[in-house]
Amino acid sequence: MFENLTGKLQQALRKISGQGIMSESNISEATQEIRSALIDADVNYNVINEFVEDVKREALGAEVIQTVTPGQQFIKVVYDKLVSMMGEAAAPLELKKSPSVIMMIGLHGSGKTTSSAKIAAMLRKQNRRPLLVAADIYRPAAIDQLEILAREIEIPVYSDRNSSSVADIALSALKRARELNCDTVIVDTAGRLQIDQQMISELVSLKQSVSPDEILLVADAALGQQAVSVVDSFNKALGISGMILTKLDGDARGGSALSMRKVTGCPIKFVGVGEKIADLDVFHPDRMASRILGMGDIVSLVEKAAEEIDRKEAEKLRDKLMSKDFDLDDFLTQLRQMKKIGGIDSILKMLPGGAQLSATPGFDASALVGMEAMISSMTPKERANPEIIDFSRKKRITRGSARSIQELNELLTQFQTMQKILRQTSLIKKLMSGSLLPSLGAGMGSLKRGSNYTPPKKKKRRR
Repeated sequence: MFENLTGKLQQALRKISGQGIMSESNISEATQEIRSALIDADVNYNVINEFVEDVKREALGAEVIQTVTPGQQFIKVVYDKLVSMMGEAAAPLELKKSPSVIMMIGLHGSGKTTSSAKIAAMLRKQNRRPLLVAADIYRPAAIDQLEILAREIEIPVYSDRNSSSVADIALSALKRARELNCDTVIVDTAGRLQIDQQMISELVSLKQSVSPDEILLVADAALGQQAVSVVDSFNKALGISGMILTKLDGDARGGSALSMRKVTGCPIKFVGVGEKIADLDVFHPDRMASRILGMGDIVSLVEKAAEEIDRKEAEKLRDKLMSKDFDLDDFLTQLRQMKKIGGIDSILKMLPGGAQLSATPGFDASALVGMEAMISSMTPKERANPEIIDFSRKKRITRGSARSIQELNELLTQFQTMQKILRQTSLIKKLMSGSLLPSLGAGMGSLKRGSNYTPPKKKKRRR
């Protein structure tokens, strides 16, 4: 989502990075580029003006530190101001009662129902006992959707298709929550325009009936400038406690993420980064600022890996590496572990400079899907002993995986190279004890579009 903004900000920062000193002229030039990048990202105009002036004023007044370059000092100023703009620190849910109530509100199509299920799944991991409530009485499909999602994550759901009162449904749900010993009630309400006073009054009545601990506004990241007025209107009517920014994995320009917190004072608590139930992240302003500036987000990557990757399986793979008995079955396990934390494309975006690598011409993250398909089409014997794969076996494997023989040959060659490296004890000791990096390194060679890719030959220098 922030790729375009990241590229333009890095371009602006490069202009001052090569300077010997920070002067008023080169700071003004860099901040003008930053202004242009933020305008393109659809950030609120007033927020842009305040941000640029703050950066300029602090950069000019910054003390000269002997151990860092002017460029590094300027980047630090920009980073600090980005963090300040987005809210300083993560804002956790504040659930004080039992059962606690979370009201989910927002415009039509913003992702409230899916976000409700994501919040429920996340709270269950924290040893809470959530109950989902289908309170969208205007769209029967929304009730169906929530019931399907609830079954998928095995969380109870309360619905009443005969009631015409959202407040009555919520009060009955609270009674049901006490019967089931649930400590958190998540009420999924209908989408509505912030200018529809009748619909807003319904939410006010619901708030008065259940006294929610949290009122979370679910907003689409693609709203841009409109996001500020939407959040402001809902906040004035209901006093929202926080926001969930959805579709952060899309191609929206991202200005809403940078504008909403600054204009409304309401924190962004979560961001939706995909359609799956697990694709909900706590919003950390410092980590987001780091990603926007192209410095990656290693902390989030490590947390995600620790949460998703089976520790026993990782230790088993580590032992395989150290015993030099690493086969294609182990390689397949690694590929699947990478998928659990979002795949190679998601991993690269969290690494410093990774976003630029994934954006380079010819890069194709889907190549790992092809590698998994080819290994899955092999027999257990072939995975343990790749050297027995002759031409007839290759034809069967490529038919089963819908890949070409050339792609299979490339995979086998890369795996053989990887095995040779792993057999060198001095290199094995340098590998991480986790199971992510070996497969990542081996897979990079295949991440080029088209099976006919060959690296360019180096030109010989004339003597």
